[in-house]
Amino acid sequence: MADTILEMRDITKTFPGVKALQGVSIEVERGQVHAICGENGAGKSTLMKVLSGVYPHGSFDGEILIDGSPVEFGDINGSEAAGVVIIHQELALSPFLSIAENIFLGNEQSRAGFIDWNKTNLAAAELLQRVGLKDNPVTKIVDIGVGKQQLVEIAKALSKRVKLLILDEPTAALNDDDSAHLLDLIRSLQAEGMTAIIISHKLNEIKAIADKVTIIRDGKTIETLDMRADDVSEDRIIRGMVGRDLSNRYPSRDDPQIGEELLRIEDWTVHHPLDSSREIIHQANLSVRAGEVVGIAGLMGAGRTELAMSVFGQSYGAGISGTVYKRGEPIKTHTVTQAIDHGIAYVTEDRKRYGLNLIDDIKRNISGSALGKLANWGFVNASQETTVAGQYLRSLNIKAPNVDVVTGKLSGGNQQKVVLSKWMYADPDVLILDEPTRGIDVGAKYEIYTIINQLADQGKGIIVISSELPELLGICDRIYTLSEGTITADVPRSEATPEVLMQYMTQERETPVNERA
Repeated sequence: MADTILEMRDITKTFPGVKALQGVSIEVERGQVHAICGENGAGKSTLMKVLSGVYPHGSFDGEILIDGSPVEFGDINGSEAAGVVIIHQELALSPFLSIAENIFLGNEQSRAGFIDWNKTNLAAAELLQRVGLKDNPVTKIVDIGVGKQQLVEIAKALSKRVKLLILDEPTAALNDDDSAHLLDLIRSLQAEGMTAIIISHKLNEIKAIADKVTIIRDGKTIETLDMRADDVSEDRIIRGMVGRDLSNRYPSRDDPQIGEELLRIEDWTVHHPLDSSREIIHQANLSVRAGEVVGIAGLMGAGRTELAMSVFGQSYGAGISGTVYKRGEPIKTHTVTQAIDHGIAYVTEDRKRYGLNLIDDIKRNISGSALGKLANWGFVNASQETTVAGQYLRSLNIKAPNVDVVTGKLSGGNQQKVVLSKWMYADPDVLILDEPTRGIDVGAKYEIYTIINQLADQGKGIIVISSELPELLGICDRIYTLSEGTITADVPRSEATPEVLMQYMTQERETPVNERA
């Protein structure tokens, strides 16, 4: 008989106008890695927030049992006391505190009413060793990368004597090496007897690490699959998630109509904003034509986002030199306003922090980049604003009852569609998309790829930055590779393979390959 650590029975959770969960049930066996899959908005994160006490007992219907006994968590402290710890997709670390301070924040190691720093740092060092992190415990969070921050979050969970660890999209912001290390850590913790629930849209990772997977669609449990006994494929999981076969994950782009050059940057050099002696981008040259989708591939830290942000109104960097050309004429993009006025738009990789106003509604987020189109004598035409936003709500299939819904209440995929709507309404000539599908499901990804193709068909120039090589290979006409701030190659679609791209992505800065004509 299975040793069940968790049962959630008939969980129903309703928000105003939306039933997020409808009678969802799940059983998790002790010592297993149990995955939860579903499209954005399916209810995965909502279910885990119910389990972890973020949504307290009484705010939902149904029953939760831990080790066979009913539990009623009033808040997250109650769930942690029972050994249930959640690590959210957006990491909850204080950037200017040390690693050790973050690990024991709220659980301070004290003696006689004072924090015992020796005990704190020694205990933190032991936890860091357990998760395979060699950094000094007094290092500030701001000074370590995202991959290491994820490990700090797990160390923090281990300090609370976790029995059931919930990881919500743990590798969404990680490169391949950091993702592999994190998955190895989960396996080692599982070998020590810990149980984990993992939410992820990276189906190859689910297939590699999960013992069972529960699929949720439209707030309902569809099925639970045994990954070992049933020999479950990625296509089988996708069929359960979207309710249909998705035979091709990338829409066809066989005959792109590529026109004149829209944007070109020459000899673009960017220095670190706090250390002017440190060169982040070195004499970069790239271009994009009308109707063309151009990719930028590079390992984490190669300078992809820094390049994009420096071009978009010099919103990153110092000591920037080089020239930006629009249709062959030099232009100034020293400010974001200038960049927008010249028809350049940038969709940030961090939609929650930089791309959206999460406490405002959908319609104001969409209209915000081009209010001038809606203004008469200095006043915004509210009726027209609602009409415009409603058009994007329908055309981009944003899952919300109306445009007055607060954007922060949407799933990640639907938030990404709002960001795209915002810039589509601004009608730029060149759209830079930085990790446009990070943390969203395969169905929503396909919809966004389709939107990218539609924009290219309209004659827009699209630049896509992505950590996922299959994505770039699936949607781009050309791909630039970036290594240590230097563009090392310009690879046409016909020659692009993962091996070729990786070769150029790891090429040393001293020997760049000249950009092809």
